[in-house]
Amino acid sequence: MRYLGIEPARPRVAVFDFTGCEGCQLQLLNREENLVDFLKLVDIVNCREASSDASDCYDVAFVDGAISRADEVVRLKAVREKAAVLVALGSCACFGGVNRLKNACSLPEANREVYGDKPKETEPVRSVGEVVRVDLAVPGCPVDKAEVERIVQHLIWDVPFAFPAYPVCLECKQRYTPCLFQKGQLCLGPITAGGCNAPCPAGGLGCWGCRGRSADCNMDEFWALAREKGFGEAEIRERLGFFGGFEGAP
Repeated sequence: MRYLGIEPARPRVAVFDFTGCEGCQLQLLNREENLVDFLKLVDIVNCREASSDASDCYDVAFVDGAISRADEVVRLKAVREKAAVLVALGSCACFGGVNRLKNACSLPEANREVYGDKPKETEPVRSVGEVVRVDLAVPGCPVDKAEVERIVQHLIWDVPFAFPAYPVCLECKQRYTPCLFQKGQLCLGPITAGGCNAPCPAGGLGCWGCRGRSADCNMDEFWALAREKGFGEAEIRERLGFFGGFEGAP
């Protein structure tokens, strides 16, 4: 794809999956209407969802999934060593995701609950950034393909890009979506980073915070609002902890 008469270099991109469902990796191949143009921007040399071919020579590594085993730590460090740019892709990679819920249990208990009398090697779940240096973190469950495309343009052509500072609530208002708090649902929209276009509230489901906390979110006001609407502390903390994006929040 030529840009201003110049054929840009196509960065070699590799996508790696760790503990997760690989949904974010699959998102890279969605939006068929512009998939061909997107693929012209990059040279995908490693992506299990797209091809059985695999190369250890790449410039940009997208890492999908959390880290939950010792062998994953070794593999991730090898990826970091080879990649000029490492991108944490999705909530599992950015925060630990739903996998992080396991950390509330003892490892033997979690192993026994899932695998019965055939336990597997496991460790406390960590985000990618807790193990290696991350150059860019793209939250979401799954990630938004349009946002990833803008990030790729930023990496290739230095097209300006910034994650929204506003919360999901603003996007609900832009979509004329009625506030779910007013309908008796718990919703993390007031404190969750925007950028997803609020599909969950638009579909009638309160936000679960898969994009993590928004810039300068007011946790005290959120707690006061949630309590005012009749939600108890256990329910609120369960929602805040679901994706790991509010780890350490009061």
